[in-house]
Amino acid sequence: MAMSDPLGDMLARIRNGQMANKSVIECPFSKLRENVCKVLVDEGFIRAYNVKEQDNNKKALFIELKYAEGRGVIRKIARVSKPGCRIYKGAKDMPRFYNGLGVLIVSTPQGLMTDHKARETNVGGEVLCQVF
Repeated sequence: MAMSDPLGDMLARIRNGQMANKSVIECPFSKLRENVCKVLVDEGFIRAYNVKEQDNNKKALFIELKYAEGRGVIRKIARVSKPGCRIYKGAKDMPRFYNGLGVLIVSTPQGLMTDHKARETNVGGEVLCQVF
């Protein structure tokens, strides 16, 4: 059966992995997932990620979760724009998540970036997820 929301699946795996105190989680590879992981590493929410070749010529993402003081660094991670209801925002009306303490990951014509960087470069796009 085909997966209807691959990014939502990855976010759920991250959330469940942190609740189970896992150090590394595995999820299927896609360029969108890899780019979201790149933003999460840049913002300090996860340690690192690796792309490894699996059998049958498929790739997998191995995501190293980050913990501080025995607790997961990611307090809240949720999908905003879903396959059934896409959410697009311009640079001027980009919402602030937890008064700027949280991060929105936005898909823009210039690639995936945080809401802070999208406001700086004055571009809007699809709000993929929110992380705090």
